[in-house]
Amino acid sequence: MLSFQDFFAACAGTWKTERIYHYPLRAEVERSFTEFRVAALDEAVKAQILSPFASDRDSALTIAPAALATTDASPGFAIAFETKSETGEEVSMTLKALFVPDTYVTQSALTLPALPSAAAIAPSEEVIQGIYLRDEGYAEAGAIAGQFTYQPTRQTLEMTTYYRRSVAVDQMRFVAPDMRLRTIVTYQRPAAETPPTVITLLGFGVEYRQAA
Repeated sequence: MLSFQDFFAACAGTWKTERIYHYPLRAEVERSFTEFRVAALDEAVKAQILSPFASDRDSALTIAPAALATTDASPGFAIAFETKSETGEEVSMTLKALFVPDTYVTQSALTLPALPSAAAIAPSEEVIQGIYLRDEGYAEAGAIAGQFTYQPTRQTLEMTTYYRRSVAVDQMRFVAPDMRLRTIVTYQRPAAETPPTVITLLGFGVEYRQAA
């Protein structure tokens, strides 16, 4: 079983995956091939990401100083990836993501709608929940704040991201030290703050760590 901190340490390295994407509204299926390079965030980068949310600032989200002072209190990673679809389309991106457990969130006035059913989870003492911060989004440019849960016994991290036009539920699960399952469910974001129900994309993949 991977602890919260161990999960992120285990993510470091180079990974390759083939994914299958289903677009239900268009009745289309597409494959893509991706290589990820993942590295842990150092303390200076964590401080840079957290600085806009310092507890002495007037912000919709404030983070306790302990999130910086406590080693590995808020783990995360830097990712660089290249994706090529079967149609020949190529996409490259780099981003940094930091995961802050609710324990360190001292105030949150973020407007986050109700979770979609795919992200619903029963309360549990073992489940770690919180806010995650990214310096860049996948579907839309710019910094993004979302919600995450981590289940140690299932070694599963789930991230729910609210974009302006969509809601993405991305799950990453270690099934072996060098193998992960990935799923993503993307919804249309409803006009009202109700749980989204219209699925626009379903993605599935198996990721393999490459030998150093």
